[in-house]
Amino acid sequence: MRPDTPAETVDHTAEAARLERTAGLYPEDAEALLLRAAAHLELSGDRPGATKLYDRLLSSSEALDAPHLIRALKASNLWEYGHEAEARAIIEGVRVASPRDPAPWVIVAEALESHDELEAAHDTFTEAVRLLLSDVPEPPQPTHPLLFGRHRVRRMLGRSHDEWDAVADSVHSLPVSLDELHDPKRVWSLGSENPAELEAEIFRLRAELGAYREALSRPFPVAILHWPADELTELLEAYPTLATEYPSHTEHLTSIERALRELSTSGTPNLGIVTGTVPSYEAFAASEGTTPDDATLLPQYATTLAARGRAVAWPPQQGAPCWCGSGQTYGQCHGSTA
Repeated sequence: MRPDTPAETVDHTAEAARLERTAGLYPEDAEALLLRAAAHLELSGDRPGATKLYDRLLSSSEALDAPHLIRALKASNLWEYGHEAEARAIIEGVRVASPRDPAPWVIVAEALESHDELEAAHDTFTEAVRLLLSDVPEPPQPTHPLLFGRHRVRRMLGRSHDEWDAVADSVHSLPVSLDELHDPKRVWSLGSENPAELEAEIFRLRAELGAYREALSRPFPVAILHWPADELTELLEAYPTLATEYPSHTEHLTSIERALRELSTSGTPNLGIVTGTVPSYEAFAASEGTTPDDATLLPQYATTLAARGRAVAWPPQQGAPCWCGSGQTYGQCHGSTA
């Protein structure tokens, strides 16, 4: 499903089946594709089917990129169709594992919150925030939902602001404050007959909906193809005619950064970088019925990798490693002249 496809027109069951077929064609991307398929099954109401996909991933002999995320999604899904005891056990397992990825923490905490386990949700959000943000000068964007979720639950519990709530306020960018968005009394205003109160609540809800859309959307990025040094050497040895596209690896890296900055300056959103490999590129060329030395195939290959969830967002977060693989931070490497 493309991001511009209206959600109400999506056949979630058919989309899940398509993603499962694609996972069979690209086993190296099976984890990301099957997670998306499971999400569509949940949206279609087939929660047992989604659980089967989560179990399929967890029982796989292949190493998983995000096992804690899969367990968290499975727990949340199980609780929604009556398997509370199993869901609680999985949630406790995720907490004990203390993953360094914020996503599993968000999912299990929100699962507890949605089932009115507010104290447990608060403790989970707080545990995650302390683990991931205690020694961080500025909270990275993926951790913002932890701060916002903790703020929301504390408002519902009637807790006073603390230092982490202040951090949540500092990274919040919507025109409506977090205190207003998370005010437990807001629900009462929906029953008001005062037009001004109703209008104010509609404004708040629109702002909140915008935040959810921004957090949950996974836009299809405009992706630039990146070849690591060893892969580029192998590519040019096998297909020398492509040397006109890639005079040197240094120039290749420079051209990527230059192209992305130009796109950003022109207002193009959702920019990303995909990393190619020679075997993958050769397989793609074969699937297209052409030869790898066809330079017009390169942007198509990049687009296909992005569609399979292989794109990394550009520019990297502050303090994150540079996309080129140098081992330096982006600010010290290709971002140093930004």
